[in-house]
Amino acid sequence: MRVLIVKLSSLGDVVHAMPAVQDILRAVPGAQIDWVVERGFAPLVRRCEGVDRVIECALRRWRKAPLSAATRRAFAAFKAELQRERYDAVLDLQGLSKSALVAWLARLAPQGQRYAMANQTEGSGYEAPTRWIADVAVTLPPHIHALTRSRELCARALTYKLSEAMAFGLQAKAERAVLATNAVAHEAHGKRGVVALVHGTSRADKLWPVASWVTLGQRLHEQGLLVALPHGNDEEAQRASEIAAALPNAVVWPRLGLDDLVDCLGGCAGAIGVDSGLSHIAVALDLLHVQLYNFDTAWRTGPLPGVGPARQLSVFGAPEPSVQQVWRAWEQVHAAQQGAGAAS
Repeated sequence: MRVLIVKLSSLGDVVHAMPAVQDILRAVPGAQIDWVVERGFAPLVRRCEGVDRVIECALRRWRKAPLSAATRRAFAAFKAELQRERYDAVLDLQGLSKSALVAWLARLAPQGQRYAMANQTEGSGYEAPTRWIADVAVTLPPHIHALTRSRELCARALTYKLSEAMAFGLQAKAERAVLATNAVAHEAHGKRGVVALVHGTSRADKLWPVASWVTLGQRLHEQGLLVALPHGNDEEAQRASEIAAALPNAVVWPRLGLDDLVDCLGGCAGAIGVDSGLSHIAVALDLLHVQLYNFDTAWRTGPLPGVGPARQLSVFGAPEPSVQQVWRAWEQVHAAQQGAGAAS
């Protein structure tokens, strides 16, 4: 069976679709899975185990100049690449008009079908065209986690039972030289490991105060841990420098591409971060992780509870979580790690 996943963006949403790929591979022997994604997120999808072909699109850029010659040429090339194969199942996991367009353009095998969501779920975008183009529209519970939404849609479309076990299949490449960023800092400071502080997010109302990051960093230093600060734009770089300047144990990473960010995170002992795509990558890499929420939406996008002591937790507070709340959560995930090590 050849399957096409349509999940174009954004960073966190792409991460949340990865377990569905692993489910299909377990449940459908011999399945070949292709994935259509925005070009900026393609490096991440190439790290997802089991994805055969990554088909890049640039709808965000094309819609800025839809009638230009450059856009027409690029779209024609994308369409040709998309239609190179015929699919037994096209799964629109996005639920928007742009993903519906991609699903409609994809070619079906003789008995192939297009599947999409029949309804909106809480806190997620949804547009009617996704249902109009579907051969089969799947009704999902309105109150559902983003991870479970994608997994349920695929399971119901391809008629397999959803397993309780979940894996993302996201791989960091530990051998890449970029991990020297962590190794050199670790050696220089004599610390027991690196914790990434994911302070940046695209929404200002999700940020955590700089003073809180500094206090948290000081406590991590006392625990023998080195702090690393990633950043993706000038504003985040300024914030990272401000936090690092107030700490004895902080390293500001250079601005890294998505590939290198995954590898650097993969080399960390853990991460503490606001609700952002980078925090969701930390979850997918199975790092010790605490995720901070200024809104009570962790039920929809935060780490899912697993079996046994939690290695990953979300913390909610209004107007934001306190340092003490976050520290208690970090101590919990740290204790879970130590317990797992003692048990093994």
